Amino acid sequence: MEPTSRQGRPKASSRETLSEAACELFLEKGYDATSVSDITARAGVSRSSFFNYFAAKSDVIWSGFDERAERLVSELSMTAGAGARADIREAIASFADGFAPDALALVMSNAAAMSAEEDLEREGSLRTARIAAAFSSRLLRAENTELYSAILGASYAAGMLAATRRWALDGSGRAQLGDRLTEAVDIVEALGA
Repeated sequence: MEPTSRQGRPKASSRETLSEAACELFLEKGYDATSVSDITARAGVSRSSFFNYFAAKSDVIWSGFDERAERLVSELSMTAGAGARADIREAIASFADGFAPDALALVMSNAAAMSAEEDLEREGSLRTARIAAAFSSRLLRAENTELYSAILGASYAAGMLAATRRWALDGSGRAQLGDRLTEAVDIVEALGA
């Protein structure tokens, strides 16, 4: 007799199911009042399944952003030379490619109703700092001063998060994230010219 194998949900399906369940609960109960156990019960998966996809509740919101930010940081770490601003512009444009409204956009546009403002601010600040460090490092490799690199890198990163928030508030599918990011880059570069 051959052992039977159990197949669970495909990975993408479980991840999406968890994200949808979390967003429903955030709208119903509020972000702080929703636990990981609530999310897994709604999604019909185990707690361990949740942690196969997300390290924490906040990661449900930020996972799409984080995957793209990880790629951005990795790509920028491999560039050098004088074209730092062009490399940063290209990395930011690449960040937006195919970025569709997701849990982050939903939570950003409903932050007050979900009582998620504090978490968005805290988690957004952590992500902004990580991206700013990557931008600053790239600017330093182009032989800019440390202070210039830190300030401009932080400006680009803050612009990215502000543009992402504006895109979310514009409404699902009404604007392209790339357009908002281009606008943010133009503003940063006009200020830092």
